[in-house]
Amino acid sequence: MSSPEAVPSGLGRDSRRWLALAVVMTGIVIVAIDTTIVVLALPEIQRRLHVGLASVIWVVIGYLLVVTILSTQVGKLGDMFGRVRMYEAGFVVFVLGSALCALAWNEAAIVSFRVLQGVGGALISANSGAVVADTFPTEERGKAFGFTTIGWNLGAVAGIVLGGLIVTYTSWRWIFWINVPIGVVALIVALKVLVERGNPERRSIDYVGIVLLGAGLFGVLWAMTTLASEPFDSTVLGYGLGGIVCLAAFVLVEHLQPEPMLDLALFKVPTMSSSLLASAFQGLGSFAVLFLVIMYLQGARGLSPLHASLLLVPGYLVGGAIAPLAGRLTDRIGPVAPATAGLAVQAVSLALYAQLTISSGLWAVFAISVINGVGSGFFWPANTSAVMKAAPARFFGIASGMLRTFGNIGMVFSFSVAILVASRTISRHVAFAIFVGTKTLQHSAGAAFTTGIHAAFYASMGFLAIAAVLSASRHRGFRKAMAEIPPTQT
Repeated sequence: MSSPEAVPSGLGRDSRRWLALAVVMTGIVIVAIDTTIVVLALPEIQRRLHVGLASVIWVVIGYLLVVTILSTQVGKLGDMFGRVRMYEAGFVVFVLGSALCALAWNEAAIVSFRVLQGVGGALISANSGAVVADTFPTEERGKAFGFTTIGWNLGAVAGIVLGGLIVTYTSWRWIFWINVPIGVVALIVALKVLVERGNPERRSIDYVGIVLLGAGLFGVLWAMTTLASEPFDSTVLGYGLGGIVCLAAFVLVEHLQPEPMLDLALFKVPTMSSSLLASAFQGLGSFAVLFLVIMYLQGARGLSPLHASLLLVPGYLVGGAIAPLAGRLTDRIGPVAPATAGLAVQAVSLALYAQLTISSGLWAVFAISVINGVGSGFFWPANTSAVMKAAPARFFGIASGMLRTFGNIGMVFSFSVAILVASRTISRHVAFAIFVGTKTLQHSAGAAFTTGIHAAFYASMGFLAIAAVLSASRHRGFRKAMAEIPPTQT
């Protein structure tokens, strides 16, 4: 779609770089919006479309699951046919999926169209890191990824605020309609600004890997989300065991594939395994925080979606403001210290969340969200920079896709883990209803449920601690890798 001739004339090299970064940030913003905006609209979607309680969460998880499954392969498509071309194709699919979601008429339609929207989200998010890596030299990538983190945080903030406003004052369908004009404008600008810089390579798509990973993750997730709201039975057991078998088969098949879905050659690059696993555990520990805090504010404290969302905004704003500074620091001293410090700060914020009671001042939620935002603002640009700096240039698309895949694997499981732990002091069915916003609790029950949420926060702290250990372990490997990688690869 894009070519060198499409670059606006009269712009210097640096101006073109930053204009291209602005386009990438726009894509990240709209993908981030749809990660958070739907959470606050779940009760309205459930009521209006008559979606079952156990099924409504798939409006969120279905989107994330598709992005998880497809990220490495659409990243590979970027290496094959052009990263910019695939990034722009993502806008087309995302806008189409958004429009169809806005027109959805029942449970099957909304979930199916969210899956289509997820395909567009995968194309955008998986290729965005590769486009940035192609556009900026190694010594400036940390700063550039810091700005992409701003895009994610702005999108998350916009999703939270817009979700609260839309649910409160208008139809839930507008949470999808707003993507259409934004996506169309972003696509037009991308066609004029982005330049294809990578050299296309012939690769093959791992269809067997896609099916096995998709079936495996779906089976385990279906079992966990069902168990979060219903008692254990043979159906739950069957889905869970079937998913585990598919995941085991996926691992075996990937060792035999000439071009596997998860390219095992990248794991031989020093620090790559630690960086990808750190992303997975960070997602597992931190993404659940959004769910847990909303459960606390709406279920235990009885706040409206709009008021609950406004209390979470400061953290995202601070995270976005911190990210470019963290990116510059990463360019100067390397990614290990900023990423590890960010994870430690996030763990502290979860420890503070775990002290909240039914009578805590709401100012505490405000303050803790800021601390959490500082931590995420340090982690994301540093960890992304670590992956893209360590990856050879010809693997930029695959590496970017793998980073998104590992992060999303953590995210898609975070909800189920959080609900299962949080529901230890109250029935799972009630806990699930609180999460989707269809039920609030009286004071005594709210206090008991808050105790369960404390356990979930502590569990999330454990995942962040694992991520921090993995991040810190990269110290020697990263320095060795940077010394060995030729300039032509970065």
